Amino acid sequence: MTDAEELAGYIAVWKRSVDDFIALMEEVPAAEWSRTTDLEGWDVHAVVAHIAHLEALLAGARHDELEIGEPPHVKSPMGIFTEQGVVARRDRTPDELLDEIRAAVRSRAAALDAAPPTDGSVPAPGLFGAIGWNQRTLLRNRPLDVWMHEQDVRRAIGRPGNLDGPAAHHVSSYLMESLGFAVAKRAGAPAGTTVVLEVDGVGTTAVRVNDSGRAEQVEPPADPTVRLAMPVADHVVLAGGRSAPADVRIGGDRDLADRILAVMGVTP
Repeated sequence: MTDAEELAGYIAVWKRSVDDFIALMEEVPAAEWSRTTDLEGWDVHAVVAHIAHLEALLAGARHDELEIGEPPHVKSPMGIFTEQGVVARRDRTPDELLDEIRAAVRSRAAALDAAPPTDGSVPAPGLFGAIGWNQRTLLRNRPLDVWMHEQDVRRAIGRPGNLDGPAAHHVSSYLMESLGFAVAKRAGAPAGTTVVLEVDGVGTTAVRVNDSGRAEQVEPPADPTVRLAMPVADHVVLAGGRSAPADVRIGGDRDLADRILAVMGVTP
């Protein structure tokens, strides 16, 4: 697969994920926009404001430098930047936020269609390039951000769904790549440890900790040290650092499995 084909695939998933997000939010009554989510300090309105902020920046809008005080859920410079975008939109109505997303996505999609990216290694545009992201990282992360936040909203309003589409597959597959980091670095599994992760409807991955303490991807062994299996919904709340999963099937070393599960969250 060429870079151009890979990047075009990410753009297609991003477009679908945004369409799905907007379609969901159009159905959510205004009274439910104040429901709390799994994300500390954010209700549904804040989640939508965050999506509007990032999509607007990518379409060329200016970031609003605001004084936000010291909210307890903001713990880093990136957190300050993110919260500024949410605070700047605190007084906007649901319709205004959705209109901003629609306009930003329409503008950026037109630009990407007119000049499709062909090199994933070039710096990402604007502020994203300034933090060290390249085009591949940016385009791969946008569907993840949008779909993960769609799921945050769905859990908040008690409306599960959209767990078997292209965005769900993209996000779960992407998050599966962090298994080795969780096993070797965070859980400190000893050399020789093998771990298999199966996500229903998405696929299977396996890692082995080598003699230098690093995890390397391997073919799934028949009898791994630990086997973890779960549905997509449980994998994304676990790897997404949201909440404890409800349905995980564990095989092998239970103590090590529990250690791995406790450190699998890789996104805020």
